[in-house]
Amino acid sequence: MKAQTRSEIADLLNRHGLAPIHRLGQHFLADANITRKIVDLARISPGSRVVEIGAGTGTLTRALAAAGASVVAYEIDEGLRPLLAEVTEGLNVELRFDDVTHLDFGVALEGRGWAMVANLPYNVGTPVVLEAIRGAPGVERFVVMVQKEVARRFAATAGTEDYGLPSVVAGIHTDASVVFTVPPQVFYPPPRVDSAVVVMDRREAPAGAERAVELARAGFGQRRKMLRGSLGSVLANPNEALEAAGIPPTSRAEDLTPEDYLRLAAVS
Repeated sequence: MKAQTRSEIADLLNRHGLAPIHRLGQHFLADANITRKIVDLARISPGSRVVEIGAGTGTLTRALAAAGASVVAYEIDEGLRPLLAEVTEGLNVELRFDDVTHLDFGVALEGRGWAMVANLPYNVGTPVVLEAIRGAPGVERFVVMVQKEVARRFAATAGTEDYGLPSVVAGIHTDASVVFTVPPQVFYPPPRVDSAVVVMDRREAPAGAERAVELARAGFGQRRKMLRGSLGSVLANPNEALEAAGIPPTSRAEDLTPEDYLRLAAVS
């Protein structure tokens, strides 16, 4: 199914009396090559179940459905309801107009075998993905386009500049990699930054995963401090716990791998 061009998106919006809303982070994908790459990375086959966040004008939604997926597409902008109804008519697409930042993905997406495939709005990309990683075990593959710096954070390793809490959460639950970058001109309207597509494949959650995330959050919440100081709010005796886990108490949050946080969780 043909992807929407910039002029087609502009015409669609104009015909429905709409315009991109900056506060919602609306930058609509308008490139057939990028759309095809994303769908290919999603490994769609007939019967695949896909959840899309931020359906926008429906170009990715239609491509996913055309590849054989059953698509649940979330969109917060009620103004896009008639436009999306038009462009997805006759396709295996369920449109849900809801704010995903308040969504319990574990309840909303029943069963297993889901893929999350999305051109995520910049203003909600990180929290939405983190919530789905932690709370929706049925989502087994993530193919999401976000700001390039956000994508790098999901795939970063300990000790690097981009490493932070998102890296720990992704590292505990998934195998993550940044696959390709995306220039601003493939969107309507173009954003001011580059984007990137990150792929994450879920692994079975190890014991202590939530405790490890809690410890990482405390550490990165005061990342300039050594862990013996920053973990005082979540550990009764940080020095003792760190020693038991074989971690120097002078370490800082960015020094610990996801496995280190899991080891610390096991002794605390």
